[in-house]
Amino acid sequence: MPRACFLLSLMLVVWLAACSQEAPLVVGFLGGLSDRNSDVGESGLHGVQLAVEQTNRAGGVAGRKVRLVARDDAATPATAVRAAEELAALKVEAVIGPFSSGMAAAAVPVLARTGTLAISPTITAMELHGKDDNLIRINRTTRDNASDYAQTLLGMGQKRMAIAYDVRNQVFTESWLNEFRRFYTELGGVLVVAVPYESRVDLDFARVVADMVSARPDALLFISGGIDVARLAHQARKRAPELPIAAAEWGASLQMLELGGEMVEGLVIIENYNRHDGSERYAAFREAYFQRFNKRPDYSAVCAYDAAMVLFTAMSRRERGESAKQAVLKYGPYQGLQQEIVFDANGDTQRQVFFARIRNGEFQPLNHGSK
Repeated sequence: MPRACFLLSLMLVVWLAACSQEAPLVVGFLGGLSDRNSDVGESGLHGVQLAVEQTNRAGGVAGRKVRLVARDDAATPATAVRAAEELAALKVEAVIGPFSSGMAAAAVPVLARTGTLAISPTITAMELHGKDDNLIRINRTTRDNASDYAQTLLGMGQKRMAIAYDVRNQVFTESWLNEFRRFYTELGGVLVVAVPYESRVDLDFARVVADMVSARPDALLFISGGIDVARLAHQARKRAPELPIAAAEWGASLQMLELGGEMVEGLVIIENYNRHDGSERYAAFREAYFQRFNKRPDYSAVCAYDAAMVLFTAMSRRERGESAKQAVLKYGPYQGLQQEIVFDANGDTQRQVFFARIRNGEFQPLNHGSK
């Protein structure tokens, strides 16, 4: 064969091989990776990374490798908007995130302009519930959680509650506060004071707790991220060590345990997964996560992994012409790490939760019960 013909044939083979390879499935990630509560975003990113790596090792999504593009929202609306614009411009198939209700309120409308689907692992605010939009949620709502808290804390004899809440994530914290107030008072409790604060490094947490205790409550509740829960608990133990403490689910991070130490012993909190689950599926995930990141998974990692696998499963079954949202809603229900995930027509779902009390530096089941 003449050399020119040989080279032409070789180029044709290379070109045909390249054409036969499907373009990657590009997926975005949007979460807080540099703010005060970046542990939630970082754990979420790790959960998604693990899902991507496992999926690619198994052959990808319908033969397409998954490529992850991550952006930091820095827990500020302006940054969230810019990050969402960047991901939309990259024409990602969908975005996994945001991880806070405040950032979702800022970023989801931006993604909607290009029809980009957002799958949030963790957001719960009622403002983001029950809408036929470009948002799908893996978590339950603040109404569900606040109702369970009201019943449980009143059942423990806590009838006069003082609350502190971080207005930096106002969409979530005010939604949670309003829902709790309604259920708690309907059941006979009295919300004696609700103290707003804006989380920052130099905040006087002693003053926040002093304002709570001055209302003469019989219990304290923090609607705060993990770092702030630890700092509020430190001040509460100094000023009113006899008062029981609880925190909304946002604070249920390993960082809160590490920073809180003995001061968070006895704290009651909801987790939206069972960290003591011994099932084969969850045990395999927990081991793979630890081997990959040298740490235990928390709620953000679990829900982010579930969100990623929901998306990848739906995209593997998607038919020509179907949007990412149409595929996710059409091809469920999905098997999550611990529970089945079923979406309604708006992309909302329910999720089983588990009350825990911190004992000996660990989240332990509260009375071995769950809701």
